[in-house]
Amino acid sequence: MKKVIVLGGGGFIGGHLAKKLKAQGFFVRIADIKQHEYMAKDEICHEFMQCDLTDPRAIEEVIFEDCYELYQLAADMGGAGYIFTGLNDANVMTNSALINLNVAKEAVKKKVQKVFYSSSACMYPEHNQLDAHNPNCIESSAYPANPDSEYGWEKLFSERIFLAYHRNFKLNVRVARFHNIFGPQGTWKGGKEKAPAAMLRKASETIDGGNFEVWGDGLQTRSFLYIDECLDAVERFMHTDFIGPVNIGSEEMVTINQLAQMAIDIAGKKIKIHNIAGQEFIDKYGFNCPLGVRGRRSDNDLYRKKMGWEVSEPLIDGMRKTFTWIDEQVKKEK
Repeated sequence: MKKVIVLGGGGFIGGHLAKKLKAQGFFVRIADIKQHEYMAKDEICHEFMQCDLTDPRAIEEVIFEDCYELYQLAADMGGAGYIFTGLNDANVMTNSALINLNVAKEAVKKKVQKVFYSSSACMYPEHNQLDAHNPNCIESSAYPANPDSEYGWEKLFSERIFLAYHRNFKLNVRVARFHNIFGPQGTWKGGKEKAPAAMLRKASETIDGGNFEVWGDGLQTRSFLYIDECLDAVERFMHTDFIGPVNIGSEEMVTINQLAQMAIDIAGKKIKIHNIAGQEFIDKYGFNCPLGVRGRRSDNDLYRKKMGWEVSEPLIDGMRKTFTWIDEQVKKEK
């Protein structure tokens, strides 16, 4: 039984990834500062080590000598309300960078056969994403660097860490840039949730005939990839010799208002969208509206060329499946 490690397996993507690897017959060890909120340990792994991965002693204990694959998804992150307010910048940069420095060093020491690093589309330059209808997220557009958040700067720095360890120490790495992965069994409330979960929760919670908030004018654009598609893309990537960086996302782009309306339609309700920004937002929340870039969409040309993969289902299908789960969570809390 080949042994794999999933760092950050207590999180949304990491939990789903660990569950899939376990089902495929791998021995799976998860390490995270927290246990998975919605999946039982025996469902997703053989061993769960709850520890602080910013501590190099924890990394030393977690990574064993005969590791076949290591998936590094552990990071200090969240949705727009966490990343773009500026209130969490020091923790985001420090915690995530420490984890990646520790992992790269220990993976070389323990001779890990292959390391996957999950970067983010947030590392792309802000100046290439000012046009909501024509964002440029081609992998080669990363430089000159100008991410719009400290989270993005840290992701770019950590990409360079793993690629430097590949050049200097022959660490066998795969670097992917995730574009807004969503689905069930993930954060759906509390400020760290991503846009699809937030819209679906609001659609579930809001009474028929009511209204819910959408931050900004709602005309900013994004693409979103369902978790099962993401895991398929990761698996294909790991089975090639290409090291990346490469985008993993969807090319189906929608405005945030369109995403909100999609959630409303799935819920089968008549709900009005209330866009909130500017002084109204400041008066209510006490800080500027955190929006991120105007437009972002995955460009999958490089992935198609290297791995021959295409997204197989439209956004609406993944949103329906995710709504079913979130609606259940909302009802449980009533």
